[in-house]
Amino acid sequence: FMDITFAIIGLALGVCLLPLVLLGNLIGNRGALFYQQERVGKHGKVFSIMKFRTMIKNAESDGVQWAEKNDVRVTPFGRVLRNSRIDEIPQFYNILKGEMSVIGPRPERPYFVKELSQIIPFYETRHSIKPGLSGWAQVNSRYGSSVDDSLEKLQYDLYYIKHRSFFLDINILVKTFGTVLYYRGQ
Repeated sequence: FMDITFAIIGLALGVCLLPLVLLGNLIGNRGALFYQQERVGKHGKVFSIMKFRTMIKNAESDGVQWAEKNDVRVTPFGRVLRNSRIDEIPQFYNILKGEMSVIGPRPERPYFVKELSQIIPFYETRHSIKPGLSGWAQVNSRYGSSVDDSLEKLQYDLYYIKHRSFFLDINILVKTFGTVLYYRGQ
């Protein structure tokens, strides 16, 4: 119920912001408005995540790369979208489709899942529940751009999986709203 309610509200907000995002994209990004990327969901099922595009065209022409804080591939308007978390709004569509939840471990790309599951014990345990738009790891740790960062985030994800509750979800939502309101996104 919470997922559907928040997804409808999020998509309604997205429709209201769409003209501004479209205009900013035309001026600042000069490319496709939406971006789709394969991610690993519950039980290892791969799905296409939706986002507003924030990086230059052909950002990975040299192969798969970790996104980093202050990544040079992010456009100036893309940085605004990322810092405000507006780039995540299209993922409410993924929530309505049942591929994601509002709260859960962030979905990772198949390439990195394969790599990390060979290095980090129990990494695939995070796929026992639906991935989320926000999660315990997102509100408690820094931007993940390395194996060490992924290990730290996994610890938060496993804590969330073990202690999932309505109150923990509310705590995560409040911290997420704080991140959005105070423009602390990455």
